[in-house]
Amino acid sequence: MSGPPRGVATLDEVIKSNHDLWGDAALKQPGGPSYEFFASLVPQLRYVDAPFRHYPITLSAPGASEKVRFVSNGSQINALARQPNWVGETGIPTTFRVGYDLKTFGDDMAKLQGPVYEQGYLPVVENRYEHGGNVYTQEAFASVDPKLVADGVALVRMGLASGKADNAKVEVQFESPKPMRLSEGKYMVIDADGKVIAAFEAGKWSFNNARTTLNFYPKPGESAVLAIYTKPVDEKDATKIDAKVYDAQHQQCVDSWNKILTSGATFQTPEKRVNDAWRANEIGNFMLIENKEMRYSQGNQYAKQYVNEGGDAIRAMAMFGQIDSAKELMPNMFIYTRKNLETHQAGLKLQMLSHIYFLTRDKQLVNSLRTLNTKDTSGRTPGWQTEIDVLLNGREKDSGLYPAEKYAGDPVPGMPDKVYSLNSNCSAWRGMRDFAIVLDDIGEHDLAQKASTNAAELRKAILAAIDKSIDRSTNPPFVPVALFGAEKAYDTIVNYRSGSYYNIIMKLVLGSGAFPVNSKYADDVIGYMREHGGVCMGLNRNLNASGTWWVKEEKGINDLYNLRYALAEIERDDVDHALVSFYGKLAQGFTKDTYIDGEGASLEPVDQWGRQTYLPPNSAANACYMQTLRYLLVQDYDTNDDGKADTLRLAFATPRAWLKDGQSIKVANAPTQFGPVSYEIESQIAKGGVSASVTVPEHTPGRLLIRFRLPDNRKLTSATADGKELNVSNGETVDLTGLKGTIQVQAKVGK
Repeated sequence: MSGPPRGVATLDEVIKSNHDLWGDAALKQPGGPSYEFFASLVPQLRYVDAPFRHYPITLSAPGASEKVRFVSNGSQINALARQPNWVGETGIPTTFRVGYDLKTFGDDMAKLQGPVYEQGYLPVVENRYEHGGNVYTQEAFASVDPKLVADGVALVRMGLASGKADNAKVEVQFESPKPMRLSEGKYMVIDADGKVIAAFEAGKWSFNNARTTLNFYPKPGESAVLAIYTKPVDEKDATKIDAKVYDAQHQQCVDSWNKILTSGATFQTPEKRVNDAWRANEIGNFMLIENKEMRYSQGNQYAKQYVNEGGDAIRAMAMFGQIDSAKELMPNMFIYTRKNLETHQAGLKLQMLSHIYFLTRDKQLVNSLRTLNTKDTSGRTPGWQTEIDVLLNGREKDSGLYPAEKYAGDPVPGMPDKVYSLNSNCSAWRGMRDFAIVLDDIGEHDLAQKASTNAAELRKAILAAIDKSIDRSTNPPFVPVALFGAEKAYDTIVNYRSGSYYNIIMKLVLGSGAFPVNSKYADDVIGYMREHGGVCMGLNRNLNASGTWWVKEEKGINDLYNLRYALAEIERDDVDHALVSFYGKLAQGFTKDTYIDGEGASLEPVDQWGRQTYLPPNSAANACYMQTLRYLLVQDYDTNDDGKADTLRLAFATPRAWLKDGQSIKVANAPTQFGPVSYEIESQIAKGGVSASVTVPEHTPGRLLIRFRLPDNRKLTSATADGKELNVSNGETVDLTGLKGTIQVQAKVGK
């Protein structure tokens, strides 16, 4: 990490400023915002508050109940934090050491290379560590073999890449106060209960009963494999491990994950890191699924569902073509509920269902979710019927709004227990407005009319409440979440814990569309955040509370909640600011090369090697990146504010560098509200042109546009499709409206 370039604000200046100094600097860079610019500013995410310090990587088969915790520097598997916020930990801690002095693998950061994923995105973690003149290698992954999945089996290969055999040693220690022994076959480690906790390659490892360790003395170029059971099993159920079995398991892992990826949509850009990140995120979210629930995290207090965050992750799955998986996850989202957030939740649940219906037109899915044969934690019958009833029958007569409820899922310092929430009302409006369209489509015309009428009345009440509550003494005006004077303007949003919650919740309001993204209200909300300390690197800022899980109180980022802010920038066609958010997230909202994030992150480094993140991994953080990338490339929009998508815009917000001469962009089978779309753009600027092949969705959009954002001030001078002249606007946008089938576009490029 080299630090900010000459002339760019220091970290201290950024933390103290009310403006996004680094975001502004990125906008001024030649070629605009980029990963490289943001990556140089501060060290990467690396640490957590647990005793094992280095962030954990969750490894498992898709949706498996037993999951492996791999500590990212290669030091441990299934390490235990033994802290209240890391509840739900499983497995026997296993530590890796090297050398005769038993140095913990990865302990000296200056000598660690990694972690990295195989091929950049597959959940096979690779590390290299130099100690005592020897370079040790480590590779680990979770088995996807149906025979091993239920036991959470981690496969590990340890080796010596280079060095001297006379001082090379690998030790694997199993943490237990009770004695262990070898199986009769001498290739398995048995715990005190007679269960297998590990299997190892015969002839390579030796067992030290006194220290419960396996020992390997490698020669240069030699490696040895073992299998670690997160859930110990009977010896008859354990699998013997050797290099051949390991290689077969490895290939099965690679093939299985690639098969899942290729079954969905493909987004191929000229930046490998961009492509690796969405693939790793999609895989990461499959690994966070458990019991058909989209979990927020794993191995900690967040290993559960949440409506907003889980809904975002499910919608990302659907937009990336994993429709069947998204459908399977939805029933449990309707079962989930939290007291005193009923309006907020009802709106979000109906928004989620409506969006996935618009992508699939699956009437059977909607009908199956009307009522579920169970009860939720409040004793209600879950399903969309219950949620729409909450919204249809819940508004107050006098205000036209819903009764006061909690500001957020957590208690918010300085706020009343319940408030008239702009967020809850906007969420409810969007849920009713969208679901009215769904209801009408499936033949529930009377209920659709009731929902539509209620939504229209609610919107009027919301806008009236905003006008009564907005503080115009500030510049830009302050639009509160807690209405009618319950929330005062923040001089600096990030100076307050309540401001941190405001910064999260107001983005839900912005994304609801209760006031359009191009309205004066939206201008005020976005401007207020940008000018009052709410944004850093295009990401959501927050105040980390000392005395909790942070090393110290400081101003950090909470970027998983940046989703609707980034999507608003994209929909407003504010491409440069959207790319600040996109690359800020890619460079500083993820761990390097493994693309993992927690709920929040520090800005100030713990040391020269890294910053702190909270309770990774996180499915909503993955969804934030995935959805942002999708909308950079594919935009299905309702432009006349009636709830029905009418416009499809392709490649509208891509970085200009993606269309340098010889580069290409490819999107395949991306679900939209008009049906799946595919396109490919190829740049041949050196030959004076650029071309595109577009396969129009089944349901022809009212407007179909493709944009060629070219570098170096290049512009389109003309464009044709099958010899027909096409309209070109602003030197980069080509109108394909009315064309069907597969369209071949040829465009000429000039200065």
